[in-house]
Amino acid sequence: MTEIKLTQYSHGAGCGCKISPAVLDTILHSDLPKAKYSNLLVGNESKDDAAVYDLGDGNCIISTTDFFMPIVDDAYTFGAIASVNAISDVYAMGGEPIMAIAILGWPINKVPPEVAKLVLEGSRSICAKANIPLAGGHSIDCPEPVFGLAVSGKLKKGNLKRNDTAKAGSLLYLTKPIGIGITTTAQKKGIVDEAHLKVAVDTMLALNSIGAEFGSLPYVNAMTDVTGFGLLGHLCEVCEGSGLSAVIEFSKVPKFDFLNRYIQQKSMPGGTQRNWESYGHKISSLSEEQKVILCDPQTSGGLLVSVDKNYAQEFESVVKSKNYDLIPFGILTEKGKNVVTVN
Repeated sequence: MTEIKLTQYSHGAGCGCKISPAVLDTILHSDLPKAKYSNLLVGNESKDDAAVYDLGDGNCIISTTDFFMPIVDDAYTFGAIASVNAISDVYAMGGEPIMAIAILGWPINKVPPEVAKLVLEGSRSICAKANIPLAGGHSIDCPEPVFGLAVSGKLKKGNLKRNDTAKAGSLLYLTKPIGIGITTTAQKKGIVDEAHLKVAVDTMLALNSIGAEFGSLPYVNAMTDVTGFGLLGHLCEVCEGSGLSAVIEFSKVPKFDFLNRYIQQKSMPGGTQRNWESYGHKISSLSEEQKVILCDPQTSGGLLVSVDKNYAQEFESVVKSKNYDLIPFGILTEKGKNVVTVN
């Protein structure tokens, strides 16, 4: 059991397995007439984190799903990270999770079922932290290990945070540092420092529960979480959905301080280049370091938050009271030549 390393059984890792933004656009495109549902406040048109349905009494239901292949070797930790990642989509809408259903694909002839049990145990531990039941699920025999959750959540209609409602002049904050893809690729290559891997794993295991509190803050005008498309990809979605551009300061972007060590050893996931090929034409000229960090696929990444600049001090006081130390790394502007300019 202790000899089994789950990442050896998958061709990709975590949210780095996500289909690229450009390919996903092709898959989701439909020429069929779109049915209109007046109570569906958020569907897939806005590329948001979860679907939101208005119950008509001032309350809404949130529905989302997320699953992927192993991002770490340890089965329990894999289940936990996948669960944090899936639940994050509810927090990113400003809501609170209420229930989860497991999604499990398992190579029965390659990896013992006892290992899958550990995956589920890891998931249960996170659901308990989020104060929700893991209420059931579905499993299939699958060539590679796959795990995730379908999560239901709730929110007050007035607390809904979308990714396409940002306002010009707003400041940008990120609640977790980036560099997960680079670090976990170093693990697969056998070159990672265990202390660095622990930092990455601890980051992925941190619930984005502060997003539910952000939902109640009227000066937070847009929010999303940063996952497989990298910081630039998800920021592009915010900008394009809101009809804006962004200017960011690379030096102020939260990131692990050890990344250059692994970049020099070419420890970048394949998803980085796929991301760049999908949206690089929308971005200002970047150095190689900036590209591989800002396009790095994140698994269980932080919340990208757009905040009215007039309330920046109040926002920073709120997050400080929750043991976060955040500074803005960019600003949203009127639509310009580039969707995102990096200084």
